[in-house]
Amino acid sequence: MIALVTGANRGLGREVSRRLADQGHTVLVSARSAEAAEETARELGRAAVPLRLDVTGDDLDEVAATIGERYGRLDVLVNNAAITYDTWQRAVEADLDVVREAAETNFYGPWRLIQAVLPLLRRSEHPRIVNVSSEAASLTNMGGGTPAYNASKVGLNALTRMLAAELRGDGVLVNAVCPGWVATDMGGPGGRPVADGAAGIVWAATLPDDGPTGGFLRDGRPLPW
Repeated sequence: MIALVTGANRGLGREVSRRLADQGHTVLVSARSAEAAEETARELGRAAVPLRLDVTGDDLDEVAATIGERYGRLDVLVNNAAITYDTWQRAVEADLDVVREAAETNFYGPWRLIQAVLPLLRRSEHPRIVNVSSEAASLTNMGGGTPAYNASKVGLNALTRMLAAELRGDGVLVNAVCPGWVATDMGGPGGRPVADGAAGIVWAATLPDDGPTGGFLRDGRPLPW
């Protein structure tokens, strides 16, 4: 199985990559810098392959072509890369340049990457897309604050639903997964262990063919939209 994980050089992305590699996947560990990707791949072992990938870049079609030439298909895409947990902002006075920058990475980036690699996913017998989201994107429970991050993840959830419906006939399972509050560089201290947050992402990446699609999940259980 061939898996691509974005933002794989640290935190959740790194742990998800490690677990998928341990399960026998060839894991394309991607990072915005080639050096970070190479260092991560060295540390994770032979099943990890470095890939320089910036989801906001202009070369996603070239990246997809390279994957296709090397492997012929892609089985799993984990859209993990994300930026700007803007707890210092409120919607009424938000810096919209910050919001736009967050949306480029957290929303448009995954969308563009999915479009680029979709032909490769369609060649897989068991294609899976996992969009790493957050309960902060739940409209049911949403309040004020953190507008750039929250709005971009709401968009990612909506994209998940649309793609799940459109790709159901192709057998592509598409889910949004909240890892919970995790003690990463973005999440800060006090959160759950990274391994616990990564477990639900790996679960969604390795679902059986009759598994759920179009879900918003944490630890394998539905969250309110």
